[in-house]
Amino acid sequence: MKKTITVLIAGCAFLVTAAPAQATPKDPVRALKSKLVSGHGVRFTETTTLIGDGKVKLQSRKGTFQFNAKGIAASDITSKTGPTEPERTISVGKVSYTSGGIWKERLPDGKTWLKTGGMPGGAGGFYGQVINPAEPGTLAALIKKGKLSGSTITGKITFKELEKVSRWFDASIPLRMHDDTKVTYTLSLTSAGLVSRVRSSYAATGVFDKSGFDGKTITIDSRFTGWGVKVSIKAPDPETVTTDAGS
Repeated sequence: MKKTITVLIAGCAFLVTAAPAQATPKDPVRALKSKLVSGHGVRFTETTTLIGDGKVKLQSRKGTFQFNAKGIAASDITSKTGPTEPERTISVGKVSYTSGGIWKERLPDGKTWLKTGGMPGGAGGFYGQVINPAEPGTLAALIKKGKLSGSTITGKITFKELEKVSRWFDASIPLRMHDDTKVTYTLSLTSAGLVSRVRSSYAATGVFDKSGFDGKTITIDSRFTGWGVKVSIKAPDPETVTTDAGS
């Protein structure tokens, strides 16, 4: 009997010792910088929900970011908000081109793209993800202000703090009501240290200061896949572009 117990204890000890330890994610900023290669990028999908008396889906988006050595060089994003037709925005450098959505009936005949001064999210940016993990400076700030637990980073950052580090945030939501609005965020990391998911939320009145948004929260859930995939984003044919937004 004693011999049997001894064998069982030894076997249990072996199983505990042999069980692989959970891998600790690598440095996320270093992992991101390793993917910042011209002609490569990352894809994302996201859903935005308004939470208050219930849950209302505000928008869905999908898109691709193209990198250079510093971060995002170009983007191609399609958003679907409510009953309107999808809106697509292509940005190259600091110039953006938007087609569809509210602009479909406003542009001159023969023109399908509206050229603007750098709103990479288009009109859909007002309901889009405010945190962009493809910006090294933004990611570093989120890590500094957040807390790492396993493979997730959680924290809070204000609109004003985001504006200082994130060109994406400043361009996507140029009109906002309260800079002290706090964004609560959770970043999920792969074992390679790359961000696979961003969940963020903030008081809706931070952007839409109307009574209908009192006490309500905007939440955005974004998934990132294909880090390092080959990407080629180009501006639309100049013959289809206009700067006339109509009336």
